[in-house]
Amino acid sequence: MTKSPLPIVALSSGDPAGIGPELCMKAALSSDVTSICRPVIYSDLQVLTCHAEACGIGIQLDGYKTVADIDWSSSKVKFSELDLFSAKKFSIGKINEDNGRASVECGAAAIQAAIDGYVEAVVAAPQTEKSIHLAGIEFDGYPSFVASQTGLELDDVYLMVCFDNYRIAHCTLHSSVRQSLQLITKGRVCHVIGAVNETLVRIGINSPRILVAGLNPHASEGGLFGSEERDIIEPAIALKKLEGINVEGPIAADLLLHEEGYDAFIVMLHDQGHIPAKLLAKHRTAGLSIGSPILFSSVAHGSALDIAGKGIAEPTAVVEAIRRLVG
Repeated sequence: MTKSPLPIVALSSGDPAGIGPELCMKAALSSDVTSICRPVIYSDLQVLTCHAEACGIGIQLDGYKTVADIDWSSSKVKFSELDLFSAKKFSIGKINEDNGRASVECGAAAIQAAIDGYVEAVVAAPQTEKSIHLAGIEFDGYPSFVASQTGLELDDVYLMVCFDNYRIAHCTLHSSVRQSLQLITKGRVCHVIGAVNETLVRIGINSPRILVAGLNPHASEGGLFGSEERDIIEPAIALKKLEGINVEGPIAADLLLHEEGYDAFIVMLHDQGHIPAKLLAKHRTAGLSIGSPILFSSVAHGSALDIAGKGIAEPTAVVEAIRRLVG
């Protein structure tokens, strides 16, 4: 019986001026990655060569215009030949519009490959929002970017941060607390529960168990500290239960991770999920963008322009992000 080939995963190299290209090359060379998938880096030859030389990475690159053309019998690291700078000179560690535009082009090309069915999943290295904004491109994180690239409403793709055995999805993300209160509706809570359940099934968890946090202190303690649990969150959970989803809650957000036996947790606000994640797994978190037709993950740290080109960046979070999708 012929063994099925490993899934192809696109590695979007993120901000070319940051540590993203270094991380992608190190990950693509790692047996932890090549044992579970076939990585393809989405970047520019000038960028990859520049980082490889600066960081002392011994790598042989094999470039292709499309994934369909790749010769997998070659042992060289595969990359998608993007023309990010044309005749312009690229520089490591700079914040400018060219680097911002290039990082978006890498992500868009990798996502399109997933939409077209050429790759099983996309893992994105960090970007620099200031450079992207200098390029005149609206960007407030990968979830909304994935939504725009896949034709969805910007608020219909959610972030799920993952580390160790924890997966924490967010009902709201990059909005003020006041704006978030307006976004938290019965329909939205239902939608994020459905997106979490569907994602868990897609990555191989057949009968997921999901626990939802409340919004208010102590999950409002029966209405003492607010009505959102009674009026919004509880009815949403009840509705999804009727649809056959194994979901429970709401529970006080500060007790959420004490509960065992759950495959994912859902929080209402950015900090309810990010604070425990960054305390418990400072540089090991992966961020899944869930709710879109593609599998997409990114690292939860920045582009680290100050150490770009020094060869000291660790690809731990990129490897973890890949594992979360295809491992």
